[in-house]
Formats: sequence, C-alpha cells, structure tokens
Amino acid sequence: MAKVNDRKNSLLLFVVLFILQLPVSGRGGGDGGGISFTVSMDDAVRHNFRVTMTLTGIGDDFTVLKMPVWTPGYYWIQNYPKNLSSLTVKDEDGKILPYEKTLKNAWKVSTAGVSTLTVSYTVYADNHSVADPFIDSTHAFIAPAGLFLYPEGKLKSPSEITFIPYSRWQTVSTGLDPVPGKANTYSASDFDVLFDCPVLIGNQEVMTFDIDGIPHLLAVLIPGTYDRVKLTADYKKMVQSAVGLIGEMPYRHYTFLIMGQGGGGLEHTNSMAVFTGFRGADIYPAERKSFLGWMSFIAHEYYHLYNVKTIRPIALGPFDYDRENYTNMLWVSEGFTVYYEDIILNRAGFMNGDEMLESLSRSITNYESVPGSRVQPVTLSSFDTWINFFNRSANAENTTISYYDKGCGLALLLDLKIRHETGNMKSLNDVMRRIYYHYYKELGRGFTDGEFRSECESISGCSLQEIFDYASSTVRPDYNKYLDYAGLYMTEESSGNSAVKSKFILRRKENMTPKQKTIYDDMFRPVK
Repeated sequence: MAKVNDRKNSLLLFVVLFILQLPVSGRGGGDGGGISFTVSMDDAVRHNFRVTMTLTGIGDDFTVLKMPVWTPGYYWIQNYPKNLSSLTVKDEDGKILPYEKTLKNAWKVSTAGVSTLTVSYTVYADNHSVADPFIDSTHAFIAPAGLFLYPEGKLKSPSEITFIPYSRWQTVSTGLDPVPGKANTYSASDFDVLFDCPVLIGNQEVMTFDIDGIPHLLAVLIPGTYDRVKLTADYKKMVQSAVGLIGEMPYRHYTFLIMGQGGGGLEHTNSMAVFTGFRGADIYPAERKSFLGWMSFIAHEYYHLYNVKTIRPIALGPFDYDRENYTNMLWVSEGFTVYYEDIILNRAGFMNGDEMLESLSRSITNYESVPGSRVQPVTLSSFDTWINFFNRSANAENTTISYYDKGCGLALLLDLKIRHETGNMKSLNDVMRRIYYHYYKELGRGFTDGEFRSECESISGCSLQEIFDYASSTVRPDYNKYLDYAGLYMTEESSGNSAVKSKFILRRKENMTPKQKTIYDDMFRPVK
C-alpha cells in the first residue's frame, strides 16, 4: 500500500509509528493469557525456525496440540505439519512428557498433575509463497498458520509472541499489536487473529502515510529507485478510494508486506502479503499498463479486508483449521473483488472508462471463450476450488472456469440491474455496505447464500432470479440485455482459427438515452 506524509496530527502519528516500528506495526489485542511463543531465527541459513511454546494453567489429564493444515484465503490443504520436527514437551520441572500423534496435525500429551507445558519444535521453511513460512540469511516471512501450534479447544485464547531475529536483521513488520516495553514482542487476542497476521523480518525499507490519524506502513523487502513521494501519494489515493466505498476502516493500523520473487498475494484484516514476482525492486513501474496491473493487484488484496475478511460467506469464519471450509460463494468473495479493483482505481483517478471496459472484457473472455463455461457453474467452481485451483490438469480448460472471472462478470450484471431498477439511486455497493454494517458489525457473522441474494433483491426492489440462475447453471448470460442499461453492448470476435479463442469486447453506444448516460457516467467516469 502506501504512505503519504500529509497528516492532520503529525505528533500523534510520530508517537504511534515509533511504538509500532520498534517491534513494528500491529493489530489484535490480548494480554498473553497463559500462552506464549518465542521464535528464534538463529538457524536461518538452514531454513529453520526454532519455536518454543509455553502454556500455563494446565488442568486436564491430556492436552492436544494442533497445527492448521491450511491458511484462510488460500483454499488448498497445505499440510503444514510435514515441516515440523524435533517436537519435545516438558513440564514445569523440565521433565520430558510422553505424547502420541493421533492425526497428521495433532499430538496428544499426557498432562495429569502438570501446571505448565514447554513445547519446543523446529519448522523447516524454504518455500516462497504467501501461504508458507520462509527463512534464509536475507529475511524471514512467517505465514503464522504454518508455524504456530495451538491447544485444541483454545482457539479463542490470547497469546504473546516474541521474535528473536537473525543477527543481521533490524526490522519486524506485521499486523500484530506490539507489547509495550518488550522488544520484538506482540500480542494476539486469539488464534484467528494470530493466524491472520503474517510477519516480515529483515532489513526492509518502511514508508508511511496516514488517513484520518490511522497509520499505514509499506514494508518493501528490496527497495527500488522509484519516487517514494509519488508512491506513497498514489497508495494513499487507492486506500481512500476503497475506504470511501464502505465508509470506514475496520483497523487501527495497516501494513503492506511487499516481497520479491515468490507466489501471489494474500489478504488479511489489517495487512496484506504480496510478491512482486521478480528479484528486482521496481515494484512501482512508470509505464501505464504495468502501473495499472500492479495497482489493480494491490487494490484487490486491500479490498479483501472488506469482501472476505468482514463481508464474508458464513463458511469463511470462524474457521475449521483441520479441513476444507466449503462455500459456493467465492464467485462473490473473489469475483466481486476483481470487479471492485477497477472501480477503486477509477474512483482514485488512475483508470478511465475505456480501460475499465477493456478490463471487464478480459474477464468475460477468460471464461466465455473456454469449453468449461458450458460444463461448470460458477457456484461449483467456488466449491471445488480445493481440488481444482492449484491442481489444474491438462483437461481443466474443458471442464472448469474461474470464479474470479465469472464472478466479476456477474457483479457487473448485478450492478447494472440494481442501478436500472432504482433509477441509479442504488448500486451493488449499497449491497456491500448493507452486509458489512448489518452482518459483520451488528450480527458479528457472515452471510448465508440465501441472505446474500435476499439483500441484493431488497436493495434492487425486484427479483434477481435470472442472474442468480446464471451463477448456478451454465446458461450464457444475456449480456446485452443488462449492458444496455448503461448504453453498452458486447460483441464476440472470432479469428476464424479454431485454435484461437474468441474475444468478447464491451463497447459504448454512440447515442445514449439520458438514463443510460447517467448510469454510464456514474460507473465509468473517474471521480474528479
């Protein structure tokens, strides 16, 4: 993300950032509550983390220690326990306690008469991914679900985590809250918070900006030669644009972790972890196409703090860390977020209407041009992501589609329909705000599939059965029926070569009615 230095309260920000950057940025809460961790990085050159976990107040004959097998937002069974070794459990007197491995991710420890457990283990970490821990002599990245054990039945317990960095490293960057007076020590109010806060440790450059007194930290592992003032100013515009869609920031500070070579990006409630995909540090290219590509990526992960982390299907939190968490609604959680990338950049003044239409055309082409669009509904694509997304076969294009792409296309149709039915007084964004404030803030939970449709229909004032049928079937949507509401139309262009996919292109009509023009301008004209 970015950080700009035009602050309303510079003294307050300086104090906050000073506290945050000693151990560095954070979130969460909790007072330690009988569970603490120490993470040593002295064996970085061999890609090993050494972890010590201390539990006090043991009162049961047995304690089951568990490790997640996946990390939220990354819908694939990771089997993190495969990297754990040298597990040793001792009581308060230093006596080694016996344990039995009962599941691939569970260890049952005999704790009769024991008040304190000290658990030590090693985690091997040599994979560059937003969902995997990594450590070498240059830096450490901690995907917490792949590093920390938790006591079964105690996911709501607070914990305290102390990091002992490799001797050459100076900086810790994370969404966790620092513990005052304790160097490199952080707290998490529960394990859901701990698993949601990745950590970057090394010598990264940290830039800052604030919005309404809330600090945002941009931690760049391999700094480049870009204009830092422009970088932070543009990131601030992007954040303001996204926040303006919902109306508030559901965090007290936010941290962007920007790394080099590796895989993808992953959203968190008050942070994101992303890889640039290359060893060089020019994460902020000046060329327009590259700039829009990068900023769309960042906007996508940022908007997920709303759509997924707070606006979420009921299956996506609280989490079951032992197995797959199935939902039919990733076409909303991920696909709508693709749609909102363009809206955010447009409202920030970075992307014009023609570029938005080009981006939407690519998404529609990506799924309508493959045979799988006549085989797999997008609801099934959502449900089957656990077996398809990271395990694509040579036949995947013939049998599957991406919920990212079709979800984006259906978001466009929903937005157009709501605007048309309400005279452009309401939009899809009213649905997102409604779910955020009612389900997340008032009810403290996610939404069911039926509740999401109900909210869409309540705001549009009409039945939306046709669009939701498009989600649960392989019927090709009547695009031009909906596109016409904003004076748009779609054409299919074929090269005549059966080996080359068709292209689906969105265009503006030369002559629009006043109603069409009002809707088009509201959707595709950058905010001045």
